[in-house]
Amino acid sequence: EMAQAALGAAGLHFDELNKLRVLDPEAAQQTARLREECGAFLDKIVEFQKIVGSLIELVDQLAKAAETEKMKAIGARNLLKSIAKQREAQEQQLQALIAEKKMQLERYRIEYETLCKIEADQNEFIDQFIFQK
Repeated sequence: EMAQAALGAAGLHFDELNKLRVLDPEAAQQTARLREECGAFLDKIVEFQKIVGSLIELVDQLAKAAETEKMKAIGARNLLKSIAKQREAQEQQLQALIAEKKMQLERYRIEYETLCKIEADQNEFIDQFIFQK
């Protein structure tokens, strides 16, 4: 015991296998425990990094998918706008055609009335000519 105390004072210790050690057995045990805990902690950090990496990948894929859908939606909206513009242009063309046909109808109506008047005048002239004979 006395020899052990003298060695302890000099910073030397015997472990459980009676080997001479510079480190106190309790400190050596704590160091070993700390090394194991650090190893376990590092393993957990590596696992965490893997999980975060796969999560980032997933979020990137979702972002790409969302961007693709957004582009499709923009394309569809632009297509609808162009279709609406085409319809508007078609409607304007048809309105112009209707206006043109109405004007043509009015010309024909006036021409018809004029021809009716001429026919009536000619009939009257014929009647007068026949009565003179």
